[in-house]
Amino acid sequence: MPRPALYTFGVLKSPLADPAPLTREFYEHGEAVYRKISRHPGYLAHAEAADGDRGMLFEADWGAWGEFAVPAWYGKGRTVETTALAATLSLWTGLRPAFDAVYTGLHRAALNRRHDWFERTGHPSHVFWWVSDGVTPTWQDGVSRLEHLHDHGSAPHAFTFHHPFAPDGTPTGIKDVEEPA
Repeated sequence: MPRPALYTFGVLKSPLADPAPLTREFYEHGEAVYRKISRHPGYLAHAEAADGDRGMLFEADWGAWGEFAVPAWYGKGRTVETTALAATLSLWTGLRPAFDAVYTGLHRAALNRRHDWFERTGHPSHVFWWVSDGVTPTWQDGVSRLEHLHDHGSAPHAFTFHHPFAPDGTPTGIKDVEEPA
């Protein structure tokens, strides 16, 4: 049964290595959100560097999730000292569990603070697509889907929470997508 993959991408106002209180606060919130979401019903997995160091995004070994990639429009640093981005790649049992995880609890509180931490880029911040059971999405998959979403809008190939598609490609609502048993 197909599973939704979710890629998120944001450009931070300051590099991850910046010792400023706002950057530390973002990191602390992020760690708590990751822990909470990893226990959320419907969560299957997320891309995690083999060495566990999220600060070394470009140099890390991401295993089956592939080489770390970012959208072409990201123009900030790529070193541990200059990287100013936050990206996630995750796999879910359905759209509704992902929606609930993102728009409730700790993640909802973090979303309310997003403009403190992230630049407004004019690009989408998340994209969904369906993958076959047993398939691990890659960072490059996420990037190409996000860029497709930006260029063409929501479609079965790349869509958002607000304009979702069912696995068969028909437009749907989050509540209308049949969840696996």
